[in-house]
Amino acid sequence: MNTVIEVNALERIFGANRAVDGMTFHVEQGEVFGLLGPNGAGKTTTVRLLNGILPPSGGSTRVFGLDPASDGQRVRQKTGVLTETPALYERLSAYENLAFFATLAGIPDSTLKSRVMEILAFFGLHDRAKDKVETYSKGMKQRLALARALIHKPPLLFLDEPTSGLDPEAAQQVNALIADLSHQNGQTILLATHNLLEAQRLCDRVAVMNKGRILAMGSLKDLARKLWPVTWVDIIFWQAPAESLTGSLKAHRGVKQVTGQGEAWQVQVEGEDVIPQVVQHLAAQGASILKVNPRAYTLEDIYFALQAGEK
Repeated sequence: MNTVIEVNALERIFGANRAVDGMTFHVEQGEVFGLLGPNGAGKTTTVRLLNGILPPSGGSTRVFGLDPASDGQRVRQKTGVLTETPALYERLSAYENLAFFATLAGIPDSTLKSRVMEILAFFGLHDRAKDKVETYSKGMKQRLALARALIHKPPLLFLDEPTSGLDPEAAQQVNALIADLSHQNGQTILLATHNLLEAQRLCDRVAVMNKGRILAMGSLKDLARKLWPVTWVDIIFWQAPAESLTGSLKAHRGVKQVTGQGEAWQVQVEGEDVIPQVVQHLAAQGASILKVNPRAYTLEDIYFALQAGEK
């Protein structure tokens, strides 16, 4: 895998405010990487730093091996950015908006029209190409803004709160498009959001932020293991097993605790790799197992546990 973004000890200071405070992370090609945090955590500032819109106060960044602070124009030729507000020209049509930005991106006249119509069709806006943007719904405007960010086929896409202010149906449409871009087109995506459900569905890895710092980083599974090194498993039996089985299970390697009674037991194990051994042990002892459910932690569980540690 190729590293697309490298950030080392990055800082951005505004007066007495450290908007970005020593951030270090990397993003690999084809990855959906999430920056998660409350408003004011430094997500938008980080996106601006990585696109060369703001210079850093300290540390270093590389995007495609380029320094955004000194090679901002070259970096932006390879990136697309979707901000929280679409910032489209309302009195122009969808086609005119995209044609204008395609010209700025250097798309030649010979292919401009076909490229604009192609991407309008991809985003389901082909039939409304000649309509003024002021007649569009919020969801349509957000899709058009995403089309604008992709008009020059950038290999790296920055999405800053892409579903902010959208109704559930429109948000679902935008999220589906984002997933398609990553899985089908292989684009690298950096998603800055405080929508945890959205991030859990879309991101391969996340960095949880607070006050410009990264509190933890990794996949959902990795973060859950760091926070909760033991795993609880709910086991439902067809018939209540013999009480003596509780003692033998507690003595099994990797089993930390056994609670419950009758047909419902709760077993705490050192890791997921112990679960098959527990099931085999119970089955060998004649237990009639109906269900085995390891408790899964959500990104919301992880996020609030990390944020609580900062208070």
